[in-house]
Amino acid sequence: MAGDIDNALERADTEQFTRRPPVTPLAQMRLLMKAEKGSTKAVAGRLGVTQRTVERYLTGQRKRPRAALRDALVREAAKVWQPGVRRQARKRAATSTGITIETRARFGYTAPVGTSDDPRERRLTVHLPPAYAARLFEAQQQGAGDQQLRGIVAEGLQDVYFQDNGQRAQGLEVEITDIAYFDVKF
Repeated sequence: MAGDIDNALERADTEQFTRRPPVTPLAQMRLLMKAEKGSTKAVAGRLGVTQRTVERYLTGQRKRPRAALRDALVREAAKVWQPGVRRQARKRAATSTGITIETRARFGYTAPVGTSDDPRERRLTVHLPPAYAARLFEAQQQGAGDQQLRGIVAEGLQDVYFQDNGQRAQGLEVEITDIAYFDVKF
């Protein structure tokens, strides 16, 4: 199951599209078939249905999917739509523009003696440099779990926001403990 950060990165990808993805179930099925190189079994696995169900939609025997299949079609079609556009946007973010993170989350701190280390919920909008975007994309592509992605984001927020790029709060270590809301923009 994908976590908050993984889902936010997927949503940010879909915002890069230059054209709308297919909206009809047949067009979505055809797109998935092309992405899976004609394998009805692979498409069925992605959608959580039987191979025969995929075949019925492709032949026109079925036209109106139930809610669960409809949602899966929209989600999976968006994942494979305009891969070149998606790749270019991620490359641009990882090499020159960076990413902007907007979150409401509880942050825990490890701080020197005499300072407050109580976890607090904060709402932050912070621009992270390209190096953090590159690390985040690489970790996601390698199948990193939510905890590892949170660690990269926490490190970026620690450096950029909490320590003001090394200007203050030396020795402070930040971790994200609970996420109420998380969004990313390239």
